[in-house]
Amino acid sequence: MRIVPIGHALSLFLAITFTVCIVWGLATPPAMHMHEAWEMVMPGFHWISFPAFLIGLAWAYAFGWYTALVFVPLFTFFNKRGAAA
Repeated sequence: MRIVPIGHALSLFLAITFTVCIVWGLATPPAMHMHEAWEMVMPGFHWISFPAFLIGLAWAYAFGWYTALVFVPLFTFFNKRGAAA
């Protein structure tokens, strides 16, 4: 498992998901928004302005890389241990 493709794939997945959530929030009543959750985990993001949207995209991309940097070495470690047994 290679870390670079996994990092980009997870990051783009989260960026696309974030964008879908923002579009959903713009198209639905405030009771159905998720912006409170995004504001708690993404410093600098607030509902909604273009700079805040870009900050949210950057955080989403960073979270994808964080996940890859933690997951891929763990998967590789446990996959090697399982193959040796």
